Amino acid sequence: MTNSEQVIERAMTFVAVSKALREREQERRAAWKRRVDISRPLPPLPRGFQLSLKLDR
Repeated sequence: MTNSEQVIERAMTFVAVSKALREREQERRAAWKRRVDISRPLPPLPRGFQLSLKLDR
């Protein structure tokens, strides 16, 4: 294998590793965002708001 082929091979390996790390970090951030969205409290209901209960069905 020539020197230029080795350099190309190392560069391609570096690109593959970088892509895998970026995808893993992106998934970690998405999972964190889902946890944050779930943990947010529900907005308060306005005062005097009454839910209708349909008991006749």
